[in-house]
Amino acid sequence: MKWAVRILQGLVGVMFLLTGFMKLSGNPDQIEAFNEIYGYGSGFMYVVGGIEVLLAAGLLLGFWRNKLVSVSSGALIIVMAGAVFTHLKAGQGFGIAVTPLVLLVLSLIVFLGQKKFMKT
Repeated sequence: MKWAVRILQGLVGVMFLLTGFMKLSGNPDQIEAFNEIYGYGSGFMYVVGGIEVLLAAGLLLGFWRNKLVSVSSGALIIVMAGAVFTHLKAGQGFGIAVTPLVLLVLSLIVFLGQKKFMKT
């Protein structure tokens, strides 16, 4: 079970690294979504992208520093809760909000799994 959590930790880390870099690169689709659909500015998109990259790095470095996993996955849970709220507030419905919801659940599994295995 410990290795399942570790593999999931790596996959979640890579997913957030990619999505964070997509926001930081100024992807036109991301800019349009943040500005027109969600009602946030482009600056907020860069902040979210930076946070995602930093937390993803924390998950990946967590293979060597276990405490980073708890902090990073816990913060990613908060970020993804905000993403789910944003999608629902924008009226996109559950069909679009399911992606951040799945990432929230995966981050929660990593968080809880890490807490369980840090004790042993």
